[in-house]
Amino acid sequence: MSNYYALVPAAGFGARMGHELPKQYLPLAGQPLIFHALNTLCASPEIDTVFVVLAPGDTLFHTCDWSRFGDKLQALYCGGTTRAESVLNGLLASELEPDDWVLVHDAARPCLTRAHLAKLISELRDDEVGGILAVPVADTLKRADDRQRIARTEERAGLWQAQTPQMFRAGLLAQALQQCKTVTDEASAVEALGLHPKLVLSESSNFKVTYPQDLLLAELLLKEKM
Repeated sequence: MSNYYALVPAAGFGARMGHELPKQYLPLAGQPLIFHALNTLCASPEIDTVFVVLAPGDTLFHTCDWSRFGDKLQALYCGGTTRAESVLNGLLASELEPDDWVLVHDAARPCLTRAHLAKLISELRDDEVGGILAVPVADTLKRADDRQRIARTEERAGLWQAQTPQMFRAGLLAQALQQCKTVTDEASAVEALGLHPKLVLSESSNFKVTYPQDLLLAELLLKEKM
């Protein structure tokens, strides 16, 4: 029987936020941004351990009070210079069994819900490859030229916007990331092996905080949720 683990890469800085603090530690609804993702993951009865992968020189994580999560939350100070490197380092450091499921989630997606998690696990637990939360693209897409003028309108039929968690077997994901280290999400590495991850329908509320204005929307959603 396979176990379920979560892995949260949090070794980056988030330069687009324009703040001196790393993005994952910016205040949001009375807690650091990363708290909200960790809180949802740790609350899942199906997830055994939540690993957060931090930069080796991180001095901020231990200043926060994580005692409410007990031993279920484990910090790994082995983050790399890229997301892919951090995830791979976290997989190797956690020493999981190859058949264990790993749910990789962005530290900056604070509005993940227990329902999102339950749906992802339910739809993928018997899947041969694994998959990701995602939503169909709803907006009209424009391709820009080098002058930032519209070159053409792109066909959006069949296009989905990837979210996290992205859920794969630990052995498969480690193999994929060892062979493809330049990807921006785990599914891309698995795709490079010739496999086809499943798209699990999510909601637009599970968005990634990237710009300062995103914090305002996230705070409204979290207050409504609480």
